[in-house]
Amino acid sequence: MIEILTSDALAPLSHGFFTRKGGASSGIFQGLNCGPGSSDLSEAVAINRARVAAAMDVPPNHLQTVHQVHSADVVTLTEPLTDRPRADAMVTATPGLALGILTADCQPVLFADPQAGVIGAAHAGWRGVKDGVLEATLAAMEALGADRARTTAVIGPCISQAAYEVGPEFLESFLDDDPDHARFFAGGTGDRAMFDLPAFGLARLRAAGIGHAEWTRHCTYADEERFFSYRRTTHRGEADYGRLISVIRL
Repeated sequence: MIEILTSDALAPLSHGFFTRKGGASSGIFQGLNCGPGSSDLSEAVAINRARVAAAMDVPPNHLQTVHQVHSADVVTLTEPLTDRPRADAMVTATPGLALGILTADCQPVLFADPQAGVIGAAHAGWRGVKDGVLEATLAAMEALGADRARTTAVIGPCISQAAYEVGPEFLESFLDDDPDHARFFAGGTGDRAMFDLPAFGLARLRAAGIGHAEWTRHCTYADEERFFSYRRTTHRGEADYGRLISVIRL
């Protein structure tokens, strides 16, 4: 059975942060792996994505994803694409298009201005947030008629601060940008620090003037039964990892 997490803040729009439950994949990809870039069987990934499309009540080719590259690039969709452009966010005002973001610790962020009939979805890892992918998504939504003061953004399951250990160079790069970024770090072991990715994402959204922003408070690293995690896979020395999908549609 597929499991879909939702947020009241995005109601009444159809959306969901899908967990790994209910898929056709097996082995280290056990469950609903929706990543075509993984080494999972392509047939299993296709089945999984078709199940997600059905849950969102759209044809499989209307479930749109991009080739994510940790950028701040946004694609505006008016019709289904046959390829996956290199970008990390999508926006649309076209009913029937479902915007899907793939993650395995990074933040999936779903955006909506229901009054304007404009939605967005962003893949927001630390690099993308630092480079402005969230602000770029809001700007692209505004180009379609949205109002950021009326827009809601919900950050889905991602890695939490308790599991996100980083080195001194990582911390220094953030402090070089803004000394106030120290508030997103806590002390770790030795010279390590613990980074609060969702807090950083929420702060950027609120500073950009968004109407409402929240995090579902699910940690991908901590809950193996429900979520894939790149970092957990890395710590175990596994060969690959599954990708979760988060989707919104008009």
